[in-house]
Amino acid sequence: MPTTRPAVRARATGAIRVRAAVAVAAGCLLAASCGVSDAPPPSGSPTSGSPSTTPERVAATPTPASSATPGESAPASESPSASPSPTGPPEFSAKVSKVTRDQLPYSWRPGCPVPVSDLRMVTMTHWGFDDKPHTGRLVVNKSVTDDVVTVFKRLYGWRWPIYKMVPVDAYKGDDFASIDAGNTSAFNCRAATGSSSWSRHAYGKAIDLNPRENPYVYANGSVAHKNARQFAKRPLDKPGVINPGDKVVKAFQQLGWEWGGYWSGPKDLQHFSKGGG
Repeated sequence: MPTTRPAVRARATGAIRVRAAVAVAAGCLLAASCGVSDAPPPSGSPTSGSPSTTPERVAATPTPASSATPGESAPASESPSASPSPTGPPEFSAKVSKVTRDQLPYSWRPGCPVPVSDLRMVTMTHWGFDDKPHTGRLVVNKSVTDDVVTVFKRLYGWRWPIYKMVPVDAYKGDDFASIDAGNTSAFNCRAATGSSSWSRHAYGKAIDLNPRENPYVYANGSVAHKNARQFAKRPLDKPGVINPGDKVVKAFQQLGWEWGGYWSGPKDLQHFSKGGG
């Protein structure tokens, strides 16, 4: 049947063409899909999503040099010094306290011109001949304690040396022994040198300051204490020595005290007193 074969062939050919077209279309779609997913974006170009937050880009962001990080320690040049500052000498100190009869076993006795109740113990710092601070004690009249503290505070500030300073009772009230030891003292119920009258020491209103370096010089130039003879002449530039018109003399004079170095005749270079010789 010749009339039926061409129709069959035509249908077969059409079916083949349809399948081929479908295959081509599918291939094109697949190729387009692969092209979109496989093509990398241009280098340095942002993607269509959010900006990149990769660690590399965050770490690469520079921090301004002038910004300060909270909690950051201060530069070494601004930090306090790690080493402590040198410790200086202790400040001058003075304590005024009442005294008892038991504290004055040799220097006070019945018949003295002042009662024990009028006397005070002044415990205070002073500079020593060893260039170090020390603590000493003077027994004085209660009416002159302010003067004494004022003057000795100045002496301490000047680092003016005092050899020793304890009540004369340490030498059983013996003035000669106290002077021989270079001891600075004040109250002692005794008569004035070469007189039957009470010394200002008996009232607690006189101080013998560094008696070895500042001896009692008789009118003929002699000195009773052998260890003090080298210090008899004035002026004399040595530690603990008192000279006419120097700052020690002026410090006492400003408070109304007299210096025995200005006496006519004998010179009591160690002696300062208030209200008389």
